[in-house]
Amino acid sequence: MNPTLNALVIATAAVLASPAQASTDAQLQAIVEQRLQGDRTGACFAVAVIDGGVSRAYVCANAAQTGRIDANTAFEIGSVSKTMTAALLADLIGQGKASLDDPLSAWLPEGTRVPEFQGQPILIRHVVSHTSGLPALPPGVPIVDPNDPYAAVDAAMLFAALERSTLDAAPGTAFAYSNFASMLLSEAVARRAGTDFESLLGERLFTPLGMRGAYVNTRPEGIRAAVGHLPNGKPTPPWNFKTDLAGVGGVRATLDDMVRYVQAQLGQPPLPIVSALALSQQPVVPDGQPPMAMNWMLDDINGHTWHAHEGGTGGFSSLVAFDRERGRGVVVLSDTALHSLGGLGSLGLHLADASQPLGKPRKAVPAPGELIDALVGEYTLQGGMAMALSRDGDALAIQATGQPRFRMGYDDAGDFYPLDFDALLKPQRKADGSHGFTWLQMGGAAAAVRTGGGTKPALPMPAPDQLARYAGDYPLMPGFVLKVFVKDSALHIQGTGQPALPTTVVAADVFAVDQVGAEFRFERDEAGEVSAVTLLQGGQTLRGEKQ
Repeated sequence: MNPTLNALVIATAAVLASPAQASTDAQLQAIVEQRLQGDRTGACFAVAVIDGGVSRAYVCANAAQTGRIDANTAFEIGSVSKTMTAALLADLIGQGKASLDDPLSAWLPEGTRVPEFQGQPILIRHVVSHTSGLPALPPGVPIVDPNDPYAAVDAAMLFAALERSTLDAAPGTAFAYSNFASMLLSEAVARRAGTDFESLLGERLFTPLGMRGAYVNTRPEGIRAAVGHLPNGKPTPPWNFKTDLAGVGGVRATLDDMVRYVQAQLGQPPLPIVSALALSQQPVVPDGQPPMAMNWMLDDINGHTWHAHEGGTGGFSSLVAFDRERGRGVVVLSDTALHSLGGLGSLGLHLADASQPLGKPRKAVPAPGELIDALVGEYTLQGGMAMALSRDGDALAIQATGQPRFRMGYDDAGDFYPLDFDALLKPQRKADGSHGFTWLQMGGAAAAVRTGGGTKPALPMPAPDQLARYAGDYPLMPGFVLKVFVKDSALHIQGTGQPALPTTVVAADVFAVDQVGAEFRFERDEAGEVSAVTLLQGGQTLRGEKQ
């Protein structure tokens, strides 16, 4: 369940759409088709842009599947549900029944032990800003069914997990995204309101805003639940939550429901809940990093503050963002889990501000034979799992110890993916010229270490006077510049808004930053002077000339 728009590591895809904002259904349809049609995931998107009026689009990667979703289709919105929990919390505050400075313990059954750090308790404001210090998942609570991981979790398990929890730092001092804390808050809000969470949502949020298709467990008449899909296109079971824990990620809603939700976040119509929504938008931890309102991430996009949250379950992805000052909002709902592929951030960013890159569909293509051969070998993942990569005809195959061998597809973003389950293998070229990979599965990422040798020593860094010839600014896209400079006798590269990173030498005029899987290929003009650079990262290519 992802929290927000995906930030750039060094750069994102460089495919730019027309600078015109989507103001009609047809214009929005064209933008979403450019981003999605032909995508190897087969995903379907329901998209809306709110900007005075509302434009909507329903688009599938395979145009023949467009009927899979429509205006009466309810999607799992995942962690966007957390912003609704925040709205209910703000509503209680407005009624004088709550305060952000209440200790979490005061909201739970008497006698429940909540960990403290040197006498400093977890406050409600720490929970809604993910600075509580509680772990991401409740410790000691088993995942009975990976396909429906939260279905068996109940409040008693959470309270017992609190007994096993400790804090490593004072609450409010460090950001750590916690579904555990959010489940506790969902339970606590329902408990404080004196009703179950779904009834509370209906009474205080859904009914006043006209969100007639939104629900947790009781599906309204005339609404059909979308079927979720893995990014390999295969259907996957829905996720379920105990009713009072559903504020962590259990809401289902149609596109029009989410449009009404965003319109209310923008201040329309003048209803009591709209005042609560405005309160939930206020920053809650001074100088927090990242800056947060109540379960909303605060993102700066070209000098404008956007409230944003992404969500993801086993078969769905979602994104909601809005700029209250300009009255603009974006909703993207997908019936496919896209978290391992970067989520919906590139489309959401582009619809928020057309100067941001749109991204492009991932299309299945033949894998380069030399890349397959370079990856063949035995590896150990962080955490200890052993994996073997081998050639299977013109494809790569993967086999974990004690498991079957699986053939993998390859897409034009440069990633391999199993054809039979949800995971991603991201190849990386190392500074010594060898290849490794990062394995993404079930929301986690693990670097692979090749076993059995086969690596070469890194090439030496050129002399400082030679390195100085690379130094300069290289604009790669509007608002994104690579600054190249020499420090401590090594070449460093810094992208706009990113930390400076040291490089290693791959070949003549080729440098790499292994920690972000990026390669930089410099070009020279006829006089032999460095004149441009091409960045290769995550299957994407960006080129910029030296200023």
